[in-house]
Amino acid sequence: MSAPRDQAEAPEFDLSFQPLHGQAVPVAEDVQRITVNNPGPFTFHGTNSYIVGEKSVCVIDPGPEDEAHFAALMAALAGREVTHIAVSHTHKDHSPLARRLKAETGAIIVAEGPYRPARPLHEGEANPFAESSDLDFVPDITLADGDVIEGDGWRLSTILTPGHTANHAAFALDDRGILFSADHVMAWATSIVAPPDGAMGDYMASLERLLERDDRIYFPGHGGPVKDPTAFLRGLRTHRRMRERAVLERIRAGDRLIADMVKVIYASTDPRLHGAAALSVLAHLEDLVEKGEVATDGPARLSGVYRLG
Repeated sequence: MSAPRDQAEAPEFDLSFQPLHGQAVPVAEDVQRITVNNPGPFTFHGTNSYIVGEKSVCVIDPGPEDEAHFAALMAALAGREVTHIAVSHTHKDHSPLARRLKAETGAIIVAEGPYRPARPLHEGEANPFAESSDLDFVPDITLADGDVIEGDGWRLSTILTPGHTANHAAFALDDRGILFSADHVMAWATSIVAPPDGAMGDYMASLERLLERDDRIYFPGHGGPVKDPTAFLRGLRTHRRMRERAVLERIRAGDRLIADMVKVIYASTDPRLHGAAALSVLAHLEDLVEKGEVATDGPARLSGVYRLG
């Protein structure tokens, strides 16, 4: 799921992706991608599911409840044993089909855990992501950082990458330099980080964690591959730091409300996305309040009044 962005501040994105909905597209040796036909402003051309392995396989992010996509998955899996279903996080465009796929194949569902917000809800606060989250999801096995699942000819290591959601995980195809980065890092756009579902401090720490790795390519949850991960991660980090500075500049200029900051920072963004942009600004403000650079009365809220710390 992507965030609204100011093009001038963004790293170089690649929008050239061809989804080929319903087709199993080889993207690497023993790795296929099938894209769900669920395009939108936060999903680009649709959600990517991946099949890893040859005879004994793992399906990563089976996707939403979509009949055509389920049929495409089953056609691609015909004659192969599905041992694992790995879920990166519990947004409804990634996880719900896991239950049906498990019932059909007998595979084990693995993930970091059920849905949870990144922080407790404040008094009177509603969770805007409740409707977009798979609240019924429960994995058969919960994965800790570094946990491994494996099958015939493949081995996937778990890299916990909270930020976009609290339970977000990426999966590394060991000894191949391939990372399935889900919604944490995508070539076409920045990831949305919006409280209470996600947390900016966690997201930035997860970016730093990935910068310590030497993966050669990322296969994300939406769009095409990230072909130069290190350079792209640095660009994302710069973009987020610039956005943080923009928030601080608006407060120095006298803005006290998130709505006023959004009007300036996201002036070139479709106004229909300003609600999501406000949540992104809130994520930065939560982090800035925690670091003591910004102050507000009580916890950071969408309706809060902000000043320099």
